[in-house]
Amino acid sequence: MRSILVFVLFAGMLCWMMFSPIYKHVLIVRQAALQQEVDYLLEVGANGSHGYIDTAMVAQSKQRLAALGLRPESLRYEVSATDGSTATNAAAPLVRGTGLALSISYPYDGLFTIDRLIGIEPPPADARMRAYGLKMSEYVP
Repeated sequence: MRSILVFVLFAGMLCWMMFSPIYKHVLIVRQAALQQEVDYLLEVGANGSHGYIDTAMVAQSKQRLAALGLRPESLRYEVSATDGSTATNAAAPLVRGTGLALSISYPYDGLFTIDRLIGIEPPPADARMRAYGLKMSEYVP
């Protein structure tokens, strides 16, 4: 009986030690992809000819992230301005000096489930990784 228990515990630890680093790398790559996309959208959206991030830009962003393996329907975009105005309206772009903020979030998708093998509780099922950025608009009417 003791040898069976030792085998089960050892097998669980071995599985965790083999596969946990892989899942952590997936997490790091996803987080980096989200942050890179936030930086790119802010660079384009806050430049001198835009001053906004509209739905077409968000749709293109979802396509780029889908090419990296993320599910577009699970991505959440939150676009806002520091002065409270609408930051998604191409007809009323943010003027120079107004902050354009963007947040993209994506669910963890059970990446930490394997941690249960060693007794670590994974994040809740509705937890999301998030990338955030803020850039001042350069649009001059």
